[in-house]
Amino acid sequence: MTIDLMSTIRSKVKGKVILPGEAAYDTVRKVYNSMIDKKPAGIVQCATVEDVSACVKFAAENNLLLSVRGGGHNAGGLGVADDALVIDLSQMKAINISKDNKTVTVHGGCLLKEMDAATHEVGMCVPCGINGSTGVGGLTLGGGLGHLTRHLGLSIDNLISADVVLANGSKVQASAQENPELFWALRGGGGNFGVVTSFTFRLSPVHTIYGGPMLWELEDSAEVMRWYHEFITTAPDDINGFFAFLTVPPADPFPQELQLKKMCGIVWCYSGDMDKAAEVFKPIRAFKTPALDFVGPLPVPALQSMFDALYPPGLLLYWKADFFKTLSEEEIDIHIHHGKKLPTMLSTMHIYPVNGAAGRVGKTDTAWNSRDAIYATVIVGIDEPGGDKDGITQWAKGYWSDLHPFSMGGAYVNFMMEEGDERIKATYGDNYQKLAAVKAKFDPNNLFRVNQNIQPQAKTIVSEPYHA
Repeated sequence: MTIDLMSTIRSKVKGKVILPGEAAYDTVRKVYNSMIDKKPAGIVQCATVEDVSACVKFAAENNLLLSVRGGGHNAGGLGVADDALVIDLSQMKAINISKDNKTVTVHGGCLLKEMDAATHEVGMCVPCGINGSTGVGGLTLGGGLGHLTRHLGLSIDNLISADVVLANGSKVQASAQENPELFWALRGGGGNFGVVTSFTFRLSPVHTIYGGPMLWELEDSAEVMRWYHEFITTAPDDINGFFAFLTVPPADPFPQELQLKKMCGIVWCYSGDMDKAAEVFKPIRAFKTPALDFVGPLPVPALQSMFDALYPPGLLLYWKADFFKTLSEEEIDIHIHHGKKLPTMLSTMHIYPVNGAAGRVGKTDTAWNSRDAIYATVIVGIDEPGGDKDGITQWAKGYWSDLHPFSMGGAYVNFMMEEGDERIKATYGDNYQKLAAVKAKFDPNNLFRVNQNIQPQAKTIVSEPYHA
């Protein structure tokens, strides 16, 4: 592709067009994971929905590879691709709250911390994620796992509607009433069906939570994991906590004697009656006195962004993930074997509960098929730029390989790197064929394929109108 062709898009959009060789190019093409180094043909920082539509049409007409970037947080770097036209939504950040309807509409370039700050001002929130630097769009389209999943469900369970630019450049709304099959697919099916330029969510009246990390000695890991499994599988919905192996950061407010020590921990989030929080946590604290207890009242945005400073953009990242229904003794032994070998200070493993409210949604009600999972586990090898990318990758792959036989076969798509069609099919399970049919209706030529790609069903199969 020539720069001359790409430069013609400047006359079609209001936003900024950035091409190879221009001053901003090497900065703007970067994504969160510095292990990903892609060189797109051009980047359009869209200013309007019309810009998005123009870019989609331009890519289709000129047979260009197309990628879509919101927050750029995706571990696999799927917001960019070599020789692609990148639709960059980062300048589209409008947030509109309706107190009367208890809804918020968020444009596709917003980050979680931006939405959290706006909704917190009116005493409410949308359940979403654990890092404020994550893009709302990518997180939601993959499902939207977070601190409030057990209480309020996934982000997709709180999605009311979405405005979408389709593969032909047309603009539609998807909701339970309008384009319901598209709305079904967007809730967990990733960026396969179009560019979502805005999301409207139901707000929930959660303003302050009781949460934060508790840490225990690494040698207590087996005991903590057994107790955690028993507790979280029967706990009330308003108690959430994810288990982690970690290295204590060498900085305040962590006590000096714990700094750089490998430990296990649980990051808690209780979103019930704050007057009862201390009482609710009495049996948790009585189980085993933690070496560190930073659990207390927190504004929702404070918990959501608690770890942002530890994980700035530009680190080397390698992720492996799976869904699980169990946390057996065999699995605990594997976790401890590899958890003791965290290869760097930033490397970690998290076990997120996905039961409670999220687990009571039907497997076929949304594209997210793993409603019977108890846990979404992610193994994350992380190092500083210029660090040992082979070492963190090998550790993550080895850990995953030993654990995977106990899994459900698929994984949370937002935790996956590029792992091939079979993993995607395993993730969507019985929902895959319906997703392929929706894909064939709305993107028959697979224009939106820089993602965890769902292949469109053969055209002969979908010659008749699609019915949800």
